[in-house]
Amino acid sequence: MSTRKLKSITLATLAGTALLGLAACSEVPQVTVYEQGEYRGKADTRPWEGGEFKGDRAAWEKALKERARGQNEYNRIQ
Repeated sequence: MSTRKLKSITLATLAGTALLGLAACSEVPQVTVYEQGEYRGKADTRPWEGGEFKGDRAAWEKALKERARGQNEYNRIQ
């Protein structure tokens, strides 16, 4: 291989590495522009309005308490 060709390959490799390195270090700003009074997302629903509880908040709270009770080691071993 000629010295000139080896230098050009080395230079191209270094330039490619520098380009990839600089691209990896840059960060694109992730700023959202909000307009006052307009929400573009989906409407939130309450947890008890799903299919399992059908709007019954008391049943949802009871299920939540039972789940928390099942995660308490003192209650689980008794």
